[in-house]
Amino acid sequence: MNKEEFYKELYELENKFKNMQPELELTVREPKSKVEGYVVVWNTDISVGGKLERCGKGGTRITAEVSLAEVKMLARKMALKNAAAGLPLGGAKSGMKANPDSEDFEERYKKFVNLCKPILFENGGIFGGFGFDIGAREPHPKWACDALGSTKSFTGKPLEMGGTDYDKEGTAGLGVATAAKIALEIDKKDIQTANFTVQGIGAMGAAVVRYFSEYGGKLFAISDPRINGTWIFGEKSVPTDIIKAISIGNIDKLNELLNLYNFEHTENSEDILYIKTDILFPCAVQNVITSKNSDKIKARYIVEGANSPCTPNAHRKLFKNNITVIPDFIANSGGIIAAYVELTSDASVEDNIKNKTKVKEAKKMTIDKISKNVQEMLLMAKNLQIEPPHAGMYLALKKILNS
Repeated sequence: MNKEEFYKELYELENKFKNMQPELELTVREPKSKVEGYVVVWNTDISVGGKLERCGKGGTRITAEVSLAEVKMLARKMALKNAAAGLPLGGAKSGMKANPDSEDFEERYKKFVNLCKPILFENGGIFGGFGFDIGAREPHPKWACDALGSTKSFTGKPLEMGGTDYDKEGTAGLGVATAAKIALEIDKKDIQTANFTVQGIGAMGAAVVRYFSEYGGKLFAISDPRINGTWIFGEKSVPTDIIKAISIGNIDKLNELLNLYNFEHTENSEDILYIKTDILFPCAVQNVITSKNSDKIKARYIVEGANSPCTPNAHRKLFKNNITVIPDFIANSGGIIAAYVELTSDASVEDNIKNKTKVKEAKKMTIDKISKNVQEMLLMAKNLQIEPPHAGMYLALKKILNS
């Protein structure tokens, strides 16, 4: 296949995907309890023959503004991410229109969960259940599992509930760090000499700092509004207590340490995007790199930890500037891989508590699958001289459409 044939086939695949419709598009509403939520499931054909046959999975978004249209879009993205990860699992998303910190939220949340009960996979439906997303809080797994009388329909649970605790373990960040590691290896670059910057040190960014540092990368700079902008370590050795504070999400301790060590600092969190570095990990919000600022990027690689931190037009310009981009749907699938393990592993709760069996399974699968997928995508991109996100999209759509 040459470049022209590739783009012709990609265009056909994208049109087919665009014309697909969800298999389940549901609004659940109970006005008396002021409960409203949505569930959308796509593309369960991909799961035929797997352990979760005819099932779609994704997290649960909880905001006062969430809409059916947003959940539909997110579920579609999950279909793409699950396929790109090589999972026999359709895409899904659920959403609840509510403030998760309101006084009566627990009661309303449990009501929402119960309203979804008939469509759950464990009850013969195609919806794989609930999970962590924007608005999620630590008690939600227990509330959901108590309401259902079952632990089978919430992923990301603590170990003692049979889960992988993937937010605490940073499994998604492990996947992003692994994607960067493989990109360097393909280009025969030594990770021990690679420096990296991280925009956003929430759960994703914190885990990226932890795991890419463990791989041997040198942390060069971080940014986040909670640490009042951008902190540049440069060539200085970053103290281990700073790495630890970031990794465990102790922002108060991190602020104390940053001021104690007196590193270079600017009050603009966006400044980190323009630092000369080997690898930039945008792990904050979407659309931070656009066609307007992409020419200012000095990183050699961008590995997307956040969802859609670069616009398609930015991808195009970055490629022209010889910057390699590993797109989000390839790099940050560790969470859904962990969810798949949580739903399919035969490990007992006792074994899981004692040996972290499901955690180890999830991390191994994350490393194995993302390593393979990044390698396949980048080799295709190099051979055809095309943008890596285009190669990744092609590979994912081929799996979705069974073509």
